[in-house]
Amino acid sequence: MYDIGDVGVFLGLDVGKSAHHGHGLTPAGKKVFDKQLPNSEPKLRAVFDKLAAKFGTVLVIVDQPASIGALPLTVARDAGCKVAYLPGLAMRRIADLYPGEAKTDAKDAAVIADAARTMPHTLRSLELTDEITAELTVLVGFDQDLAAEATPTSNRIRGLLTQFHPSLERVLGPRLDHQAVTWLLERYGSPAALRKAGRHRLVEVIRPKAPRMASRLIDEIFDALDVVVPGTGTLDVVVPSLARSLAAIHDQRRALEAQIRALLEAHPLSTALTSMPGVAVRTAAVLLVTVGDGTSFPSAAHLASYTGLAPTTKSSGTSIHGEHAPRGGNRQLKRAMFLSAFAALHDPASRTYYDRCRARGKTHTQALLRLARHRISVLFAMLRDGTFYEPRTPRLV
Repeated sequence: MYDIGDVGVFLGLDVGKSAHHGHGLTPAGKKVFDKQLPNSEPKLRAVFDKLAAKFGTVLVIVDQPASIGALPLTVARDAGCKVAYLPGLAMRRIADLYPGEAKTDAKDAAVIADAARTMPHTLRSLELTDEITAELTVLVGFDQDLAAEATPTSNRIRGLLTQFHPSLERVLGPRLDHQAVTWLLERYGSPAALRKAGRHRLVEVIRPKAPRMASRLIDEIFDALDVVVPGTGTLDVVVPSLARSLAAIHDQRRALEAQIRALLEAHPLSTALTSMPGVAVRTAAVLLVTVGDGTSFPSAAHLASYTGLAPTTKSSGTSIHGEHAPRGGNRQLKRAMFLSAFAALHDPASRTYYDRCRARGKTHTQALLRLARHRISVLFAMLRDGTFYEPRTPRLV
């Protein structure tokens, strides 16, 4: 729980682009501030200093810590104030407990301040991140934006290939992330262009980009081309253009990965995180951005709940009782842990745990989610103790 014992005034800020609405309450609930604040450093600092001089410790609470909420938090820290974060979803649920259906900046600020005063367990700490973590936050966000752009482009290519030449899509569709395949589609985007280029020539031109699978890939492509499907002429125009866009996104992501790797190497926790099977550059970066050193979480169970990997208990009398998959959690972290669990199946301990889950009747996805939850406990212990991953000989049951 967030410590509010020494707080003299709770200042809730409903942040905005040009101005924030501030609402200040004393520990007894008396309103001492209620007005708009321009989003400028001098104005913010003047208010923080005035409240601190009159009431002592000021706790500034926001419902959005990044973007438009970054400046007031930075100024508040510099002015010696405490800062905290009330998640937007929690704030909206708490707001339903207050009378009236109006939603205004003034009401939201009042709800934030009163929630911090009366329900400190809803607050999350906002520790000042180091420069490396701050830079990683920007790069990881940009990388995720690029990944989101790649998905519809890739789906569009697969959709066109499925529509006009499903046999070719079965060969190339699953490999669109490979540099050799996007390069091939940029220059030979239709079955006719591939046939015209010839088997031997295509093997030679893609061998530098895919030395191990060049011959096998081209053989599979030409086997698929044996089926003639009408209407494929338009692919010469559309597919190369889409492939160029997809290749540009992949190039940007590869360049970003190099930058992220360089930042990770300078972070003291990177070697510990990457010692865990299935945790590579992007996953380690997400963990640093979302979890940090783990001190914000009292236990592994709290971290699992925050991730969205802990089951939710539902009970009502004698008719409803059980645990269900959670719908909330940090989606960015949950996805990273799920993919990391899948990548860790080569590790004997992880594979044994996964196989046990499958043997008990769990589906592939359910087994991976359970493995991800188990790895949360391992990760938490590593961060808590400052140790590297220690492989254990799996016990067969």
